Parts: sequence; structure tokens; C-alpha cells
Amino acid sequence: MPAAEAVFRPVAEHGLLVDLADRPARAVHDRVLALDRALAAAPFPGFVEAVPGHVNLLVRFDPLLTDHRAAEAAIAGLLARSAGPRPPGRLHEIGICCEGDLAPDMAEVARRTGLSPDGVVALLAGAEHEVAIYGFAPGYAYLTGLPEPLHLPRKPAALRDVPAGSLLVAAGQCIVSTLTMPTGWWILGRSPVPILTGNPARPFRFDVGDRVRFRPMSRAEYEAAP
Repeated sequence: MPAAEAVFRPVAEHGLLVDLADRPARAVHDRVLALDRALAAAPFPGFVEAVPGHVNLLVRFDPLLTDHRAAEAAIAGLLARSAGPRPPGRLHEIGICCEGDLAPDMAEVARRTGLSPDGVVALLAGAEHEVAIYGFAPGYAYLTGLPEPLHLPRKPAALRDVPAGSLLVAAGQCIVSTLTMPTGWWILGRSPVPILTGNPARPFRFDVGDRVRFRPMSRAEYEAAP
């Protein structure tokens, strides 16, 4: 991948935003993750961390050990060598219950899509989703791969106090929420599986690039989960 394709933007005194495109696409995200892997395998002096986005990578460094110019030169060198197929991420099975008050928007989503509630659940469970980025709140893994019939816009008004573990969909993506928060996304179920691990060395269940499949579960199975 030619370094000339990238645009480097300074972020304060300790970072660079590496833009690889101005619109999301699978090929662009593949390049973002390839650069992320290259930096992990061959970090430059002063490198702290890299945070992948849909079309860019935020690279943080220690300003006492390096500067923007040196970091940009190191990243540009890796860009030319970081092309290649994306290795498959780990596959996670996440149980979800889409019954009753755990899925308050199921009836409206079924009406809008022309599907039955069971049809909506079948689409969710039949797809293989991919962790594209983390953002907005701790552990909020934005998953791509949502089937086209479920590509709904955000709701016109947000709902307060939506419980953690809620399965949310909007704008072609889905999330299993990690905190009780307001949301304008459609709430189609809830999972008992924690995304926040409590392990400082690995705080989130997923890595960017991992794959997720949803397994429908009954209300009794959900209530019995630890």
C-alpha cells in the first residue's frame, strides 16, 4: 500500500491520525487492520498504542521519546509493507434472548421490515458479524455484517436507561451494550454474556477483526445464565 495514499494529521503532541480513505469500505478497513498489525509486530521507538477506526488509525506515542515527524516516517515505512490478506479473527458465540420486554422494539422492527419477529431473529442469528471498531463508550464493539433488511435508521428519539447487554441495531451495524445508557438504536434483545471482562490486560471480550455469531436463547435460559 503506497504511503502516498495516507494522510497524516497531528493529534496534540502525542499522536497521529493516519487517514487511508474518506469513505468506509471492506478493503479500506482491511488496510487499517493490516497497519495495526504491522505496528504491533514492529513498533517504532516511543510507540504506545494504535486504535483502529473504519477508515483511519490513531497512533499514540511518547513525545519524550519521539515526535510527529519521526513517527510519520516510521508509519510510512510500514505502510509500504503491510498489505496482505486479513487473517480470520476469533469466532465468538453470544447468546441473545429476543423475547418480551428484553426486545421492546421487536414488533416495530418486524413491521418496518415486513418480517415476523421469528424472521428478524433468524436473520440476526444467521449472519456472521465482524468487530469493526470500538467507540462511544467502554466496550462498545461496532459489528458489521448486519443483513440488509435490518439496515434501519436510528429512531427519531432516544430512550433513557437502556440496560447493559442490550442488542442494538441501526445504520447497518449492531452492538451489545455494556452500560446502562440512553440510545436511539432499535433494541432487539439482551445478552447475559459480559463484554467487559474486568481484566486490565484484556478489558474487552472481542478484538477488532473478530467474528461474532448470535445464538437465540429462551427466556428461561437467559434467566438461568450466570
